[in-house]
Amino acid sequence: MGGEQEKQTKSASSVVVGHPLDTVKTRLQAGSGYQNTLHCILSIYKKETVMGFFKGMSFPLASITIYNSVVFGFFSNTQRLISKYRYGDGRHPCGMLDLTVASMLTGLISVGLGAPVDLVKIRLQMQTQMVLAENLQLAGNVANGTNIPLRSVDIPNQRLYKGPIHCISSILQTQGIQGLYRGAGAMILRDVPGYALYFIPYSIFCDLLTPSSSSSPHPCSIWLAGGLAGSISWVTATPADVVKSRMQADAQLQKKYKGVLHCIVQSYRTEGAEVFFRGASVNAIRGFPMSSTMFLMYELSLQFFRRSRAN
Repeated sequence: MGGEQEKQTKSASSVVVGHPLDTVKTRLQAGSGYQNTLHCILSIYKKETVMGFFKGMSFPLASITIYNSVVFGFFSNTQRLISKYRYGDGRHPCGMLDLTVASMLTGLISVGLGAPVDLVKIRLQMQTQMVLAENLQLAGNVANGTNIPLRSVDIPNQRLYKGPIHCISSILQTQGIQGLYRGAGAMILRDVPGYALYFIPYSIFCDLLTPSSSSSPHPCSIWLAGGLAGSISWVTATPADVVKSRMQADAQLQKKYKGVLHCIVQSYRTEGAEVFFRGASVNAIRGFPMSSTMFLMYELSLQFFRRSRAN
């Protein structure tokens, strides 16, 4: 019981620590008007105070334990099944090819759970900025002869969604279940190779940091290997992450992008190739503490279950 509570606390801590940077990353990727990361941070703080950095956190916080349990559980079981099929023993160490297959399948499964969570999170993170942008566009479309004061259109405090439950119900009512999976195609492009570049570097770093005389890596080695793997994975996944963020933020009052390919082409035409690397530095910084915590929790859980079976 105490071990389960500790796992939940670590999962929650990784969300709380990483969410402010996640908000900055999302605004940089899907928003407009930010000159750089520092300007984005200062803008959020000035306009929305510290609470602006924690918009949309409640849903990821509530679901992170289930998400991690399913994803890491699937990864472990897939490795076991591959080892049993290829070597006749589920405990046989996986080779690099086995690890790649298990990682990519895990990335695919993660989209089924993670896409709705990410969509709701991004809608809540972006809604203040998007309502303002849409109101200003609406004001610009008003006939020149119409005398409508700008304040009746530009309402900074207006919110499309009151919270995650209201956001989910609104999307289901207007778009159905498929509305919750908008941007899932881009998320597959991000997570299938992204998880391979998550688990494989972790495994390599763990081997390098673990003495040959030791049967299992030290918690410090796990923490460092997990953090480095997280940074590598998130940086390399940034281009697909930009497309995913834009797809999921898009579609509140009107859709700008028809699909993943259209989003890529339009983003490139209007903002150049550099747009696909927005938030890369934030991803690198944010990826370290989040991933180090998750891998440490994963490995300690495995060690606990192995000891329990041995006893």
